[in-house]
Amino acid sequence: MSLDRTRRLLVSIHDVGPKFGPQVDQLADRLAERLDGLRFAMLVVPNHWGEAPLAGDPAYQAKLRRWSDAGVEMFAHGWYHRDDSCHRGTLARFKARRMTAGEGEFLGLGRNEAVRRMADGRKLIEDITGRPVAGFVAPAWLYGDGARQALVEANFALAEDHMTVWRPATGAVVAKGPVITWASRSGPRIASSLIAARLARVGLQRQRVVRIAVHPGDTRVPRLLDSIDGALASFRNRVVSRYADLLKAPCLPAAKDGGGLVRSTQV
Repeated sequence: MSLDRTRRLLVSIHDVGPKFGPQVDQLADRLAERLDGLRFAMLVVPNHWGEAPLAGDPAYQAKLRRWSDAGVEMFAHGWYHRDDSCHRGTLARFKARRMTAGEGEFLGLGRNEAVRRMADGRKLIEDITGRPVAGFVAPAWLYGDGARQALVEANFALAEDHMTVWRPATGAVVAKGPVITWASRSGPRIASSLIAARLARVGLQRQRVVRIAVHPGDTRVPRLLDSIDGALASFRNRVVSRYADLLKAPCLPAAKDGGGLVRSTQV
């Protein structure tokens, strides 16, 4: 199959950190084999649910440095990943309850607290790797108004949600279209994410940029791993790219938050 150099594939591993060390290793090895190298991004959680502080784990810090030195892009992915906010408004409460199992850390944060956690996460990851982070991705891809305001102040090069990748400083969209991901928390969610991924393998072929995101929980379900392999194979004619490559591409019209052809939330 000939390579289509006009279309890109972006792949990322979420929830990287000591809490899910073996699962992340498994995913990294699997992706490296199928993508012919470490051509993917990692979304790093500094202290997952307050139970696994990266700052206190020199061995895992060394592992992150090795991955970064080998070319893996590192994103800040919240601080705790846990949602400890009191949500106001019907839509916010619905997102917090239905779209994630208590994981949407930045959905209810005010601007000041969001800026603090973003800045602290960024500094920790950059001090470990010796390189600038590629950007910020909120846990569960959920942003409240405070988090979106904080993104501008925090001066990340890129941010991502379910439907878009954009430059926070200007709001310019550099890629749009639903991310392909899988859910492992329950049987019905596993089944629905398998259906969504199968539809995406056909429905997203015309997209200029396709994004695939995997999570540690995927490693517990062989059917999900098989589906991930199938999705990667479906887009093998694309250029496997870095998120930073999007900064060189023309910007797109802004897209509204939400909606889309294929959308499956990891919870």
